[in-house]
Amino acid sequence: MLELKNISKRFGDKQILSEFNLTIPEKKILVIVGPSGGGKTTLLRMLAGLESIDSGEIIYNGERLALDELGKRNLLGFVFQDFQLFPHLSVLENLILSPTKTMHQTREEAEKKASVLLERLGLAEHASAYPFSLSGGQKQRVALARAMMINPEIIGYDEPTSALDPELRLEVEKLILANRELGITQIVVTHDMQFAENIADVLLKVEPK
Repeated sequence: MLELKNISKRFGDKQILSEFNLTIPEKKILVIVGPSGGGKTTLLRMLAGLESIDSGEIIYNGERLALDELGKRNLLGFVFQDFQLFPHLSVLENLILSPTKTMHQTREEAEKKASVLLERLGLAEHASAYPFSLSGGQKQRVALARAMMINPEIIGYDEPTSALDPELRLEVEKLILANRELGITQIVVTHDMQFAENIADVLLKVEPK
């Protein structure tokens, strides 16, 4: 279990989060909803180690962690709103880049895991394709597979249905719910209340300061 206590974060003169508390339930879907400016994406980026935490306390399975420890432990795999796939790399190469460069896996090990994930997500035939040739839903699944390559304890999604049509939104819903059945802890940041209600085990509403 991951607990955040009295977390604070500032950008310049603006207080983004102030004494924020959050408990992330294991093997459940936590959905954080609210308008832009409420700190939802910032929180997700802090959990992934992409933003620093100014102050507060982090407790993971009863152990107190240093504020910069989350990124080092790869606890959270991040699915970016705009996917952030490397356009010059194939789907397979996008997946194996981080494990081979930062986790020192062999290419063979990384490719084996990537193949399993692509098969599970219905993308096996697109392994050699490049991002420009994929649909929005396919890019979403590739981004998810890439996040899962580091074996994270938690998967975080930043506005996963943004700019998707209703059919693709339903596809994303099914994907997230399927991951819950696999026992994966997930955090979803969204402003789409209907989507949130469809998938949430725990719903947290945040408001801008």
